[in-house]
Amino acid sequence: MNVAVIFAGGTGRRMKTSEKPKQFLLVHGKPIIVHTVEIFETHPDIDGIVIACLEEYIGHMNDLVYRYRLDKVKAIVPGGRTGQLSIYNGVKKAAELYEDEATVALIHDGVRPFIDHDLISRNIECVKKNGSCITCAPASETFVILNEDAEVDHIMNRNLSQSAKAPQSFYLHDILKKEEQALKDGYDDMIDSVTLMCHYGLKPAITECGSDNIKITTPNDFYIFRALYDARENSQLD
Repeated sequence: MNVAVIFAGGTGRRMKTSEKPKQFLLVHGKPIIVHTVEIFETHPDIDGIVIACLEEYIGHMNDLVYRYRLDKVKAIVPGGRTGQLSIYNGVKKAAELYEDEATVALIHDGVRPFIDHDLISRNIECVKKNGSCITCAPASETFVILNEDAEVDHIMNRNLSQSAKAPQSFYLHDILKKEEQALKDGYDDMIDSVTLMCHYGLKPAITECGSDNIKITTPNDFYIFRALYDARENSQLD
């Protein structure tokens, strides 16, 4: 079994919109989160989808699931105070629905809509082969590492640098176990799942994606997504 855990619990403060959270902003009349979920919905190897959503928007999310016929969405759970807690709520619910230890969980941002079936398939295959899969894009710029005084400590070799994106995929029982361990140890705000898993000793396998696998966090990201979407719709980009 393969289950997608989509977390969309953020309020979108960096998007600077007072109307609604970023995941519900419309692009061509469709909310960003629907653009994202539909990719998993139409993938033949995805058996179910769990969404962690802002609690006050769960009713609205349920309406979207019905309107867009997102039939693989099996549960919508409240998001948490942090991204990590939202992921934990989604993973915990997924484990209640899918008890098989061979179940693969693909953890994905609700505001990262430029994925495709091939990337999802490669994540599933990579987990089955290696036990984990982190989607990464080759670094296009140089990373400068600072020390605690905000001084340049060292420069990363760009040829050896990757930018972690999503999906971030694991066996469901593995990520749940590590999420519970992190909470027991007092960690509830790790930046993403790979950071949490690496904290507990995982050396993840990776699969590459393109630089267009963006997370829509700021107004500029929103404009880039809309422009890329229009270009693809007009067959100007592959």
